Amino acid sequence: TLESSLKNITGLELKFIQSETALQEILGTEESPVKVEIRGRDLEELQKLTFEIKLKMAGINDLFNLATNFEESAPEVEVKVDKVKASYYNLSVAEITTQLKNQLSGLDAGEWESEGELKDIMIKLPEPTLKEFQNLTLNSGALMLRLSDVASINIVNSPNEIYRSDQNRIGLITADIKNNIPLDQVIKTIKSKIAEINIPPDYKVQYTGEEQKREESMASLTFALILSIILVYMVLASQFESLIHPFTILLTIPLAGVGAIIIFFILGETLNIMAYIGIIMLAGIAVNDSIILVDAINQLKQEGLSLEEAILSAGERRIRPILMTSLTTILALMPLTLGFGEGSALRSPMALAVIGGLITSTVLTLIVIPCVYYVFDRMKEAIIKR
Repeated sequence: TLESSLKNITGLELKFIQSETALQEILGTEESPVKVEIRGRDLEELQKLTFEIKLKMAGINDLFNLATNFEESAPEVEVKVDKVKASYYNLSVAEITTQLKNQLSGLDAGEWESEGELKDIMIKLPEPTLKEFQNLTLNSGALMLRLSDVASINIVNSPNEIYRSDQNRIGLITADIKNNIPLDQVIKTIKSKIAEINIPPDYKVQYTGEEQKREESMASLTFALILSIILVYMVLASQFESLIHPFTILLTIPLAGVGAIIIFFILGETLNIMAYIGIIMLAGIAVNDSIILVDAINQLKQEGLSLEEAILSAGERRIRPILMTSLTTILALMPLTLGFGEGSALRSPMALAVIGGLITSTVLTLIVIPCVYYVFDRMKEAIIKR
């Protein structure tokens, strides 16, 4: 079966969309933040599923401006070739398509010279009406027949645009979010609504747009955080010549993460990508205080002090440099949180995450890290004695 139209016969319109850069993804775009794609092959079934999902999404109060790519339809002429009838006249679908295209789009008849320039010669019929279109003639050798003899012609409404991805047709639903609701919460609500619909096995629902970018960014940043922790551990293990005490120092990272979350909770701000980047920075900044403290404990133990005496003495000696180091970093980042100049909304979350993490890591480093060091060292001694 050949499904075509006047627009499709005269040529296809292609559109190329350039992917956004990483900076554009962070800064945001003018596109709708919520995009739901339904992938499948049958256009009618795809259109039915798209409107059904849109109806479910319309019941979510946090969404507005819902739209699909099937709403703005245009009248088209649909030509369905009857292969059995066409075979009686020794015609194939490809031959019928070629003859229709030559009559509607024109046939190249060579070139002619005009004022020193070569111009193409096209032979084509005048734009036909629907009745004339049904009476277009086809040639099969010496035999001439009408188009309506081998095909059925109907007027249908079809979408202006048909999206494709990975050779699959796509039904696209877009929506905007109101009241500054976090995107991930809205997506969870949409997923619960769509779960009530019976999706055929050959069709798939995907969440693209900002949600897809957010998931990809979070995955890459999570990998960066894990890699940074591994690199910090490798450096600490080589410097302290120990496999246990680097874990004591790395305990500062979750303590710093607690502070970053608490400061956003107190200020009522949301944790975004820039805040997550600030937490990754804490993996290298917050451990500095623990390194100073653990190194002092190790030096005092080498001088002959007992474990308890070394911990207490190191805390007394290093509390001042620890507080000074953290305070200078916090004060240096403070102007970024005040919102001066353009792009302040982009810089502020990262600075807030670092400041909140440093406050809790500095306070808890002087309390938790000595206790953990004491426990690990006792465990190490017990294992050696056994």
